[in-house]
Amino acid sequence: MLLPGAVDLYVGNPDWRVFAMTSFTVGGLALTVILATRGPAPRPSVRLAFLVVNILWLTLGFAGAMPLYFSSLPIDFVHALFESVSAVTTTGSTVISGLDDLPPGLLLWRSLLQWIGGIGVIALGLFVLPYLRLGGFSYFRIESSDIEDRPFARFSTFSVALLGVYFGLTFLCGFSYLIGGMSTFDAVNHALTTIATGGFSTHDASFGFFEDPWLIWTATIFMAVAGLPFTILAVVAFRRQTDAIRDPQIQTYFLILIGLIGVCSIWLIVTDQYEPFDAVTHSAFNFVSIVTTTGYATEDYSGWGSLALLLAFAAMWLGGCSGSTAGGIKTYRFVILWQSFVNNLKQLLFQRIVSPIRYGERVVSNEMEKGVALFIASYVCIWIVLSIALAATGLDIMTSLSGALTALSNVGPGLGALIGPSGNFQSLGDVALSILIVGMVLGRLEIATVLMLLTPLFWRR
Repeated sequence: MLLPGAVDLYVGNPDWRVFAMTSFTVGGLALTVILATRGPAPRPSVRLAFLVVNILWLTLGFAGAMPLYFSSLPIDFVHALFESVSAVTTTGSTVISGLDDLPPGLLLWRSLLQWIGGIGVIALGLFVLPYLRLGGFSYFRIESSDIEDRPFARFSTFSVALLGVYFGLTFLCGFSYLIGGMSTFDAVNHALTTIATGGFSTHDASFGFFEDPWLIWTATIFMAVAGLPFTILAVVAFRRQTDAIRDPQIQTYFLILIGLIGVCSIWLIVTDQYEPFDAVTHSAFNFVSIVTTTGYATEDYSGWGSLALLLAFAAMWLGGCSGSTAGGIKTYRFVILWQSFVNNLKQLLFQRIVSPIRYGERVVSNEMEKGVALFIASYVCIWIVLSIALAATGLDIMTSLSGALTALSNVGPGLGALIGPSGNFQSLGDVALSILIVGMVLGRLEIATVLMLLTPLFWRR
């Protein structure tokens, strides 16, 4: 909070006092907790891990909302909380308009929240969820089947490598934006939100404010990279083990992107909406943005026609790779789901056949297969419930369906005129925004992490 406060103080914006006050308030509360919890650490347990994960995201969302609520922005607390939760979950949906004239401190604060949230997403997906049997692959369980084969001997070394990749990509992205002609402030903010696959921009027109193809392709490349497993990026960067990129989810991830971009580009060319180069450029940018759940947009792609709209809706389900900053169902789950589908067809045709499900060269356990099926079923059911809840607030069907999905998948913009790429969530009521807040948290914490706290069995000894 002191960083955006210093920026506002430099430009003479009075909101620097808000950042200073909230910084000392949060710091004081944190110090109180530190002093109150001195002594032996609690015994590690699955229950403690669930509680810590939920409480961390909850407190970060509320802390992030404080500067927004007490600032000069004309928003109530629900809108401020929505903006903060959207940031820390790297969703990218916004209730703020007039970004071009917003004080620089607030713009930087939104970007910093997303960047911090991106680090938290990586840590959650790699180190917490796998050991809670919620799906997702931890580094030492996907890249190595044996302790002796670990590329990084120590957990601390591995953590430093991950942070190095995250910081390094952010720096390279910002530097590339500067070369392309962005201002320093725009380059810093967009670098923070690109690598976090968050999608907050400093302009109401999102990335459509920048018309230079260099900037558009730069963002496309870095969004695609940020959708890859950061574990593998760390292995390639620090151990030069390029064979790690043969991970099945990476191959599937790029095949999906190429397919979506190719079909949409052909559609835009055939319907005479763009010249070939522009068609590929805008298709690549927007569909990489959707699949990686970044949420940038060069324009309102919902106006490209029925086929493009259907492809965009389908892409909102997908997500990037496990261990990335992207949301969604994640590519590796679709790999396992497809293998399970093929395997069950074989067993229907040849009842005595023994055909284990494989992820690359590794056999997928029955537990993991069931976990993937349970997650996808839960995902669809919660999407339906959220859609019905939004429709009950008076929203139209397109806004309800896409709004629920974009929150659950942490994509950012929905579809339609109200919450589409050319709109925002500002006009939604407090009840609808509260429903979307729940959806964003559920999607970011992989659903079961939150729902587990609601089961009586969890609280029994």
